[in-house]
Amino acid sequence: MKENSLKLTNAFTIDVEDYFQVSAFEKQVQRQDWSHLPCRIERNIARILALLNEKNVKATFFTLGWIAERYPHLIREIVQDGHELASHGYEHIRVTQQTQAEFNQDIRRTKALLEDVGGVAVFGYRAASYSIDRTCLWAHAALYEAGYRYSSSIYPIYHDLYGIPDAPRFSYYPLLNNKTFVEIPITTTDIFGYRLPCGGGGYFRLFPYWLSRWAIARVNQQDAKPALFYFHPWELDPEQPRQAGLSAKTQFRHYLNLHLTESRLRQLLTDFHWERMDRIFLT
Repeated sequence: MKENSLKLTNAFTIDVEDYFQVSAFEKQVQRQDWSHLPCRIERNIARILALLNEKNVKATFFTLGWIAERYPHLIREIVQDGHELASHGYEHIRVTQQTQAEFNQDIRRTKALLEDVGGVAVFGYRAASYSIDRTCLWAHAALYEAGYRYSSSIYPIYHDLYGIPDAPRFSYYPLLNNKTFVEIPITTTDIFGYRLPCGGGGYFRLFPYWLSRWAIARVNQQDAKPALFYFHPWELDPEQPRQAGLSAKTQFRHYLNLHLTESRLRQLLTDFHWERMDRIFLT
């Protein structure tokens, strides 16, 4: 890794949702059953906060309103530790599955809830499963009108569940003539005509660590831009309950290399400089 990559500060983010709340489990786990399932969010957030404290890193936590209502002490711990509190919607419903009125109600309800519990202003939003696509770009205007200052809801790749492949790779202003609201896509790098995802999630578990490290360093060096990384609390929890009735593809995506996540995160936090989203993109 070249020295100049170490001079850039990258954004470290966590999507705060439990293992049974992922979009891929929608057909197997009904939302009305969530309250009856064994939650593991407390122990996993505790591990994340301890790791961040050990590495002296501040991060952004995109949090479900459903979690904040049931575990307000977690929200207060996140804020007390100096991390940014941001919205992940109330109960992880994709934007593409909501009407504009439903979306508007959801983002306002969650923002108010998080601010009330956390005692801080909430400026950031991340859609469930990066589900702002070309069919619902109206969501940016709704977020701006609801008081948000940025979104991190677009992954500029092709994927069977999400993505806008030709979207900008780096932060941009999605509202015409409005430079007070910014969209901050998950990080990718282009190589040999292929767009390589390197912003975390399942790809971080699928690819060997050296490839993720190389790609993030490449973004810092070649593009001279900060990278944006994300993961979920359940991704460092190989002991989580196993869900029955999943397709082979869903099983592979969800459970692959969970036992490696924590050690890889520890190395990632060592290899690069990291900070909250708002301190990088809203200054």
